[in-house]
Amino acid sequence: MGAVIEIITQPAFVWMFGLATYGTYIVLWAAVNLLATLTTLSLAQGLQRSVPAAPSREAEHGAVRYALLVTVIPSALLALAISLAAPWIAPAFAVGPEMRAALPQMIALFIWTLPLTVALEIATAAARAKRAFGPEIRLRIFWEQIARLIVAVALYALGVRLFGLFIAHIASLAITAWLSVRLLGRYYDLALLWRAPMPPALRRDTLKSGLATMPPNLARRAFNDLPPVLLGLALSGAGGAVAAGLFGIARKIASVPLIVRQTFLYVLAPLSAAQSAADPAEIAPLYRFANRLAAIVVLPLTGVMIAGGDALLLLFSPQAAAALPVLIVLLVGRAGETILGAATPIVEMTGHRMLPLANSLAGIAIAALVGWLTVPTLGATGMALAVSAGVVVSSWSAVVELWWSNGLGPFDSHFVRALACGVAGLAALWLIGVAFGGLHMALRAALQFALFFPLVWLGLKLGLDTEDKAALGKAGRTLRI
Repeated sequence: MGAVIEIITQPAFVWMFGLATYGTYIVLWAAVNLLATLTTLSLAQGLQRSVPAAPSREAEHGAVRYALLVTVIPSALLALAISLAAPWIAPAFAVGPEMRAALPQMIALFIWTLPLTVALEIATAAARAKRAFGPEIRLRIFWEQIARLIVAVALYALGVRLFGLFIAHIASLAITAWLSVRLLGRYYDLALLWRAPMPPALRRDTLKSGLATMPPNLARRAFNDLPPVLLGLALSGAGGAVAAGLFGIARKIASVPLIVRQTFLYVLAPLSAAQSAADPAEIAPLYRFANRLAAIVVLPLTGVMIAGGDALLLLFSPQAAAALPVLIVLLVGRAGETILGAATPIVEMTGHRMLPLANSLAGIAIAALVGWLTVPTLGATGMALAVSAGVVVSSWSAVVELWWSNGLGPFDSHFVRALACGVAGLAALWLIGVAFGGLHMALRAALQFALFFPLVWLGLKLGLDTEDKAALGKAGRTLRI
């Protein structure tokens, strides 16, 4: 739902505020996300290890308190420094002449989303560490996006055009951060959180858990957010903002196949951490279930997104049609990352702390090599090739490590059956596109999208075994799978 809501909200932002303004917004947002990944010290992921394994209630609260203190305060100080230095930072970014004079004020204002983002990351991660998945996802993905859209529309109606999108982003984060405090209060004692002891051993273990997952988090964030920042810095004038906007649009659409991976990433991290302390063998059913479900859903989903990519891009702007090659490459890469992506959170939570670092370095090295070979000639498409190659190598390295260290391979007869169902769904969507090639692209895309759901239902029906269907719970019974 989060990816779907973004595809609804982001075109609205482009139509209201223009592609160049949207591109500048994407660049600044991506820059803040990169800084947030550094200043959180990956303690959002570290809490997934430390809280489930904490020996007492006080230790749980102490770990969360420590994570908040060592991330939010430095983030606020960094935001203050960047805000003061905004006049010297602004000339580095490529924007149109109409925005050049206002860019220092935009940066000085927008950078305060950094401490808000960090506080939100830690608070919602603390809830997730208590296996409270639904409330966090509704808060971060649904309500944050809805609040941003409402504020943006209101500001646009009031005539606030230049700063409207940036103010809407800040306001939505402030609202969500306030709601995250209430979320914390549901799963933790706020009074105890204020005074919980933080002995040296607890601080050391919490920090080590976070730093162990920092390399893969930085790599993932770099693959997502560094390309538009580089485009915004490398190109001149409004062309840099437009290029960043086009890449940002393609990235948003290409994030849809990551729905499945993100779902299991959220869930498998704390479950794996808790299960490894009890019975590591019980991680295997979770891992294989995630892989089978991803194979059935992601391949047809990628196919329908590629088939309807030209129509989806036109929702944003007529200029966005130029991003179709970028979108196709990113979609293929995300599909490759997602199908076996369940290995990544398991390795991060249960494996040796050096393994995530090795995976990240391998992915970044491949991305840098592919980018060096392709970006000078292919531009944004080459950037997409580099990103896709990097994420696939990083993700599949975790598969090999899990197979080698735990004997936990993804390829069994059940996975082959699920993969065959996913490939069949993809082939069916492709044949439908060929058969109805004479239709207008919007009608063809609508037809393929409508047929996507029965094809996935059929894949789940035929590709999952009895235990997998039972694991779907109420949803499986309602859908009669």
